[in-house]
Amino acid sequence: MSIEEKIKFSETRIFKVVFPNTTNHYDTLFGGTAMHLMDEVAFITATRFSRKRVVTVSSSKIDFTKSIPADTIIEIVGRIIRVGNTSLDVEVEIYKEEMYEEKREQAIKGIFTFVAIGEDKKPVSVLG
Repeated sequence: MSIEEKIKFSETRIFKVVFPNTTNHYDTLFGGTAMHLMDEVAFITATRFSRKRVVTVSSSKIDFTKSIPADTIIEIVGRIIRVGNTSLDVEVEIYKEEMYEEKREQAIKGIFTFVAIGEDKKPVSVLG
């Protein structure tokens, strides 16, 4: 399978509902919960692409552009945007969708970097 095909097939999409137990005092999705969900989707995406053990080594520029109120459907989408020798970058976006209206918009976006590791916990190729 080519790298382009692996990138296409590793795209990951997960849907969730924002329940009150995941919101802050403004009744919107807690930022830490959003980052947890994003890292989880990024991990799944990186694993599906490489089929290796991967660990998060950094996250960069997570933009919270829209608040996400309780009782909203969210879609978390992970896509590979860079493939290196032992590392790769996954862009993750969270879209908010009104539950009872046909309205959907991007609310959060960030990039997570992973390194593939072997049994000895040392970096290995993400492609080999």
